[in-house]
This record gives sequence, structure tokens and C-alpha cells, in this order.
Amino acid sequence: MREKAYLLQHSYEDDDGCEETKIIGIFSTEEKAKEVAQVYRTIEGFSRYPDCFFIDAYELDKQFWTEGFITIE
Repeated sequence: MREKAYLLQHSYEDDDGCEETKIIGIFSTEEKAKEVAQVYRTIEGFSRYPDCFFIDAYELDKQFWTEGFITIE
């Protein structure tokens, strides 16, 4: 099994309809990412959208863009 990294980001649509996304960090465990999200929920700006934190797991040393501009075989 490959190791994973956990990307924590805060993403929401503001009052003007613009999408705002901020990458908070990349963590070695999902638990660490959740702990950091809890801290950021208390920070002004982030606290306005407390349910807009997202954690995505990514396998290390794996390509994710494999079609489109390039072809990888």
C-alpha cells in the first residue's frame, strides 16, 4: 500500500458568487488535518464558513493528471 498525504483546504462561494479556495496545508494523517481544521474554524474569516473545510487523501508518488494535454502510457 502506498503512503498517503492529506490536503486540507477551505473552499466556499462568497456573497458575490466568487469561489474562494485556500490551501491550508498537507498533512501526514487525516487526524492531523482535522485537528488543524478545528483550529482554523476559530479564526476570523474562516469562522464565517465553518463547514467549508475539505480533506482529500492523495497517494504519494502517483500521477493524477494522466490525460488531456499529455498521454502517459
